[in-house]
Amino acid sequence: MERIGAVLIDIDGVLTVSWEPLPGAVDAVRRLRAADIPLVLVTNTTSRTRAGIAERLVGAGFPVGPDDILTAPAVTAAYLREHHPEARCLLINSGDVRNDLSGVTLVEEEDDEGAVPDVVVLGGAGAAFTYTALNRAFRHLQQGAGLVAMHRNLYWRTSGGLTLDTGAFLEGLERAAGTEAAVTGKPAGAFFAAALAHLGASPSETLMVGDDIESDVLAAQRHGITGVLVKTGKYLPETHAAADTAPDHVLDSFADVPDLVERLRH
Repeated sequence: MERIGAVLIDIDGVLTVSWEPLPGAVDAVRRLRAADIPLVLVTNTTSRTRAGIAERLVGAGFPVGPDDILTAPAVTAAYLREHHPEARCLLINSGDVRNDLSGVTLVEEEDDEGAVPDVVVLGGAGAAFTYTALNRAFRHLQQGAGLVAMHRNLYWRTSGGLTLDTGAFLEGLERAAGTEAAVTGKPAGAFFAAALAHLGASPSETLMVGDDIESDVLAAQRHGITGVLVKTGKYLPETHAAADTAPDHVLDSFADVPDLVERLRH
């Protein structure tokens, strides 16, 4: 392993929960900045644009800007532009991320006039994931529409506890329609590749810090990135114990990351 010189950081459950900073997280990011460690925040969050996320994090004291953030919607837009150019896309998502979907033609269900969209795009679960919306998506898939999902996370941590996410609905749609979604956010290899390209870093010199042992940590390790699991957010001891591979490092929280980076740099 090369000396660690860059860090990928999940946001939800690692730096914040319900957008409130976790203890020590702000100071830890400031320490990485002071040490001139290149970093990018990598998130499957689909409720806010990169600019909106940056604004919220800056308000909480984090020294970051929109260019430091890579989101599943932004990577999804790049995927759609490359693999489905000029496609008519029906987006089901709880939150407005249209500004991060540049170059993508979005259609509204009520304006569809019975026409089948070329691609059904699933973002993050929430109030928009109604039975009506999901059943319409199912019927579009039956008629030949493609399926793209920004992620397949089963749940995430909020201030009210664990909450169901897209993966809980996506698997049902796939099985019912006899299709398989192209997943663009974590744990997709293209997502990690985009993050490394953003930093100009190689996998062997990069850490990935996350609270999701599968989508964040082990997925990164499969692509040659050093994985760091933190025991915050959606972390569950039973999920950790059941994993088929061990994380490279396990820490109590993100507050411990600067010390780990310092050790690995030398």
